[in-house]
Amino acid sequence: MKFKRTAISDLIICEPIIRGDDRGYFIETFRQDKLEEFLGFNINFCQDNESKSTYGVLRGLHYQLPPYAQTKLVRVIKGSVLDVAVDIRQDSPTFGQHLAVELTEENKKQLLVPRGFAHGFVVLSEEAIFAYKVDNYYSLECERGIAFDDKKIGVDWKVKLEDLQLSPKDLIQPVFESAEYFKEITKLYV
Repeated sequence: MKFKRTAISDLIICEPIIRGDDRGYFIETFRQDKLEEFLGFNINFCQDNESKSTYGVLRGLHYQLPPYAQTKLVRVIKGSVLDVAVDIRQDSPTFGQHLAVELTEENKKQLLVPRGFAHGFVVLSEEAIFAYKVDNYYSLECERGIAFDDKKIGVDWKVKLEDLQLSPKDLIQPVFESAEYFKEITKLYV
């Protein structure tokens, strides 16, 4: 597995080595030892999640505040999505900036999204199966979000507004300037 830092250096793209032949392919989708060697510290995932969505479904931008903040390792099993992470760490030099990367069943890329980032994705294919690991459990009380169409963040979701499908919760998220940020991050990954 290869790891690459992005323009927002705490966001890591993980690229598996694909071994294939006429029978199909084989990949390692996760190697804790290799990831920890790259990061320089331990990471402990405790839960795997999976969702199935159709074209235009947008989920996000979501995050959890401490003590239930989460690191996510996200990937696409089927289809393609535009995956987005927004830096919401007030003391970060990239505060308010976002990264958008296409994750597909063909490229098999994964994105490591640490604590202190809001995260979301939109389905670009007819259907997508999206899977991710988290290093902390879900907490309703700590769950927060930011409006997907916030002008300050300025995400180009690559899907026409009239084709987007959002949950009632995601339609009423606050704008970036009204969101609750991470004031201090001592550990991105735990």
